[in-house]
Amino acid sequence: MKLQVSHSPHVRDKATTQSIMLDVIIALLPATFAGWYFFGIRAVFITLVSIASCVIFEYICRRIMKRNNTIYDLSAVVTGLLLAMNLPVSIPIYMVVIGAAFAIVVVKQMFGGIGNNFVNPAIAARIFLVIAFPKAMTSWVVRTGAWYSLKSVDAVSSATPLTQAQAPDAPSLWTLFIGDKAGCIGEVCILALLIGALYLMFRHVIRPWIPVAYIGTFFVLVFFFGHTNVFHFTGSLLTSSGWADLFHESLYMLLSGGLVLGAFFMATDYVTSPLTTKGKLLFGMGCGILTFLIRYYGNMAEGVSFSIILMNILTPHIDDWTMGKPFGEVKENG
Repeated sequence: MKLQVSHSPHVRDKATTQSIMLDVIIALLPATFAGWYFFGIRAVFITLVSIASCVIFEYICRRIMKRNNTIYDLSAVVTGLLLAMNLPVSIPIYMVVIGAAFAIVVVKQMFGGIGNNFVNPAIAARIFLVIAFPKAMTSWVVRTGAWYSLKSVDAVSSATPLTQAQAPDAPSLWTLFIGDKAGCIGEVCILALLIGALYLMFRHVIRPWIPVAYIGTFFVLVFFFGHTNVFHFTGSLLTSSGWADLFHESLYMLLSGGLVLGAFFMATDYVTSPLTTKGKLLFGMGCGILTFLIRYYGNMAEGVSFSIILMNILTPHIDDWTMGKPFGEVKENG
């Protein structure tokens, strides 16, 4: 038998960048359609503008930089779709275009294009918009009762569930789960997001390590440290009803905001997340800890985007800490 030695990689797979991005788009469709249903025709327009802007900016950038055209790999479409899902429906259209330009031109193409960006472009664009236009990015509306219409923002303005946890009129857990609440276009319907996440895992596009570590860490921290009344210091533990209240409030915080969207669709980004299983677990735990700290001790209700982007920056170091040593490594003298 003849032994043939060839250079790496030795594992062959039919998956391409385009096929992976197509799977991500398919997985995002349930949450996208849910957002359109709850927020109306303007949500459809914002989504289309965001996607079109990202594709156009990528095409122009590649032409100016004299690089090969990459709009057909669908990565710009995914960035535009994720950006739209992270925006409130009341945001002015020109801000959507600015966000798309920042995501594609500054975060992605200026660092060399897909595979070279050190942070997730959609998350970076959302943070940029939050800092540049804080009022527009924190103005929320609720559904109007018809998918094709949207009342004036002043008429339907509302607080997000994150700021309503202790309020008497706070939405129920079921309401949070199905998405009939205020929030960004793509983050409100947890059911739709979970359907998309299951599709990605079924297609082996993502593994559960980062989402499980992220969501699990956050839930544990909220349950034990997110309340001032975890233990009544009277010599006894909480009653059974007290523990039930803690569980309810912890689950409430888990289903509020963009945590589920971030955990499954942005923290799992191939380019900006660790390579090893141990690294993915550390990455997810770090995201959970930072999200908890920002939500409870920061000056903003939502901390998912900031948590993920901070862990994106640490990803190269996490890979260094968790990467195994290659076989046949030569020991240094001395």
